[in-house]
Amino acid sequence: MHSDQGWQYQKQSYHKILKDKGIIQSMSRKGNCLDNSVMENFFGKMKNEMFYRQEYEFETLDQLKKAMEEYIKYYNEERIKVKLKGLTPLQARNQTLCLT
Repeated sequence: MHSDQGWQYQKQSYHKILKDKGIIQSMSRKGNCLDNSVMENFFGKMKNEMFYRQEYEFETLDQLKKAMEEYIKYYNEERIKVKLKGLTPLQARNQTLCLT
């Protein structure tokens, strides 16, 4: 799990919870917001496209989790991006792999 270096993410009790659940922690470098920029951009898109104006439709955490998983699949496999010349992220990745 990636986070910034906020005090709450540096606490020993937080480290223990992650370890007990088998989660590996990674942190941004100190004073470098660019480490998080790609994920911050993705989460912003996800919130705008699948969450805002629909947040009250999710009655359980399982429903929200399922919606997030479906959105991630849609984002990677179906949602075209102008920046990727009309390809989906998966198509762009596969195209790059074929070139090497």
